[in-house]
Amino acid sequence: MTNKSHEADVAFIKALAELLRENDLTELQVKRDYAEDDSLNVRVSRHIPAVPAPVQVAAAAPAPAAAAAPAAAAPAAAAEVAEDPASHPGAVTSPMVGTAYLAPEPGAAAFTSVGQQVSEGDTLLIVEAMKTMNHIPAPKSGTVKRILVEDGAAVEFGSPLVIVE
Repeated sequence: MTNKSHEADVAFIKALAELLRENDLTELQVKRDYAEDDSLNVRVSRHIPAVPAPVQVAAAAPAPAAAAAPAAAAPAAAAEVAEDPASHPGAVTSPMVGTAYLAPEPGAAAFTSVGQQVSEGDTLLIVEAMKTMNHIPAPKSGTVKRILVEDGAAVEFGSPLVIVE
């Protein structure tokens, strides 16, 4: 590869990074073919801080109202805000960016529901990415405690989907 081609590739990658920032994207992947045996595969991604921070700030605002309530209610509310589903030991996270589906097809019964017993390897839901349906298996046997996504919701890489205990 010549130095000129290298400089063009660097400029191309910088343009992709700028596109990522301008459009508030988290990931972008491109393949550029130059010749039969020469191509450039680029995957640019960035980490966006988790959303729970604004939730904690919003929950802190009604603190004066909570002070007027019985003392037992305040610690319960604080524990609820402090719990981050992604940090839960039973959290099943998305392995990719895509769209989450709770059932195998529209109108069909959901793969699982809250309170249901699942075995290791059972399909919990599907994440569609680039027209490919990826079954998300239960990492361990247990009970589904929470389903954190809605059917048809967009999910990010690493976002919590289900909690299995």
